[in-house]
Amino acid sequence: MKRQGTSDIAASTALGSLVAFVLLALVVTGHDGAPLSGDSELTSWSLTHRPDVALAMARGVTYTGTGVVPYSLVVLAGLLLGRTARRRVRAVAACVCALAAAQALRFAVMSLIARPRPPVANWATHASGWSFPSGHTTTSAVAAGLLVLAVLARAPQSRRALVLLIGCWAVLVGLSRVYLGVHWFSDVVGGWLFAICWLSLLVYAVTRFLPHAYCTLTAPPAREDPTTDGHEDGSREQRRPPPHSAA
Repeated sequence: MKRQGTSDIAASTALGSLVAFVLLALVVTGHDGAPLSGDSELTSWSLTHRPDVALAMARGVTYTGTGVVPYSLVVLAGLLLGRTARRRVRAVAACVCALAAAQALRFAVMSLIARPRPPVANWATHASGWSFPSGHTTTSAVAAGLLVLAVLARAPQSRRALVLLIGCWAVLVGLSRVYLGVHWFSDVVGGWLFAICWLSLLVYAVTRFLPHAYCTLTAPPAREDPTTDGHEDGSREQRRPPPHSAA
């Protein structure tokens, strides 16, 4: 994809997800933090479908949504994006800062909206802070998005299975928060919208303002065919018939 096309798509995606997130936040605050349509039903379903094995798996998945695992993934993303040792260091630092900034901004929004969590009696794991948007969901989605962008930039045609695996992990982290009873589903949706908006803004900034030599999110220039130009001219010279000798 061309640089300008990538920038335009990223800007449109950022705007659309931002509008959707703001509308959802307004609905949440308009209901004074009460569960929205579908929130209570999904929480009630999770309460009646909690075998021990499923709970253990959900806890294992949800623990990967914060702390070491997301930051390890963004470090890997930076290593993939850099083409030289110096650029890898810069890319790693940029990815880590992008995730940390997303977490800080998400925390500020969460504190501003101050939505209560579901009843503590429904919790099957530890949780703290306000509810909207979900922190584990946002963190895992941003980390997964950065890694997916890095994988696509390096090998856009041969890593579809890996991209799908990374995306499924982020989705499962968000759903595990609902299953464990510590978030409403609308909190998770808010986290996904926040992450999409943030990632789209990052892509827009990279493709719009970063020098082309440092940008790996667009297709590299096509290489010149080594069989043309000089080689072709040389072969033509060899095929020319020799001049006739004088009689």
